[in-house]
Amino acid sequence: MEEIGVVGLALLGFGIVVIIAGAKMVPQGHNWTVERFGRYTKTLKPGLNLIVPFIDRVGEKVNMMELVLDIPRQEVISADNAMVTADAVCFFQVQQPEKAAYEVNDRERAMQNLVMTNIRAVLGSMELDHMLSQRDKINAELLIKVDEATNPWGIKVTRIEIRDITPPQDLVAAMGRQMKAEREKRAQILEAEGHREAVIQVAEGDKRAVVLAAEGELEAARRQAEARERLAEAEAKATQVVSEAIDSGNSQAINYFVATKYTEALAQLATSNNNKVMMIPLEAGSLIGSIAGISEIVGEMGNSKTPVGEGQG
Repeated sequence: MEEIGVVGLALLGFGIVVIIAGAKMVPQGHNWTVERFGRYTKTLKPGLNLIVPFIDRVGEKVNMMELVLDIPRQEVISADNAMVTADAVCFFQVQQPEKAAYEVNDRERAMQNLVMTNIRAVLGSMELDHMLSQRDKINAELLIKVDEATNPWGIKVTRIEIRDITPPQDLVAAMGRQMKAEREKRAQILEAEGHREAVIQVAEGDKRAVVLAAEGELEAARRQAEARERLAEAEAKATQVVSEAIDSGNSQAINYFVATKYTEALAQLATSNNNKVMMIPLEAGSLIGSIAGISEIVGEMGNSKTPVGEGQG
């Protein structure tokens, strides 16, 4: 009985060992490959899995999460023979664990060297100015090339970012002087354009002022001409009235005409700059009579314009 008990305990212990050896707990975010006699047979997914103990064994524990790979700094010669230093960061994810485990040895080192060689190829085909200003284009081209190369390994490259591109210090100083010269050039151009615009505006203002002055003089001359024209018409009308009065035998019209000319002559003598004192013989009776004649002529003209009906009333 004691022997049977020992054998039972041994079998129980062996069974427990077999169960422990055959049960595999795969954590989330990982896949494990299974090898039977050294050959790949299947992939274990996250959770509890069973394998044949002592025959099957876990080959490669593959991380299926997205990983980050730092690309070390390296020197690159651009297309215009400028030496720069560049580094990057690569994001990738394993999609086919069996290929990632058996198609490439030391995945991360292989990807690191692959990205470094493609960085030299892409940056070496560009000039320095384009290299510094077209980061997005560089990243996109690197992503296409590296992802295509890692596809047989069951790896998907999600992003590649150029972290830094550093030119030599003497080249940085030369670029700073060039930028300063360009800014001074633009400032001088803007200042010259502003001065030219100011001169143009002043010339336009002077031109407008001259045009407005000419238009004002033209308007004044036109109004003076109209005034002289109306004055001439008034004088002609007065002369016509006097002539008609003379023709009708009115002697007062002659006195009016003479008095008018006499008064105009006195006004001209009074406003003359050469004569300060005038001794003029004046017959007051004749001038008063002339003025009286003027009054009679005006009265007769008013009576002649009065309507017949009003006179009868």
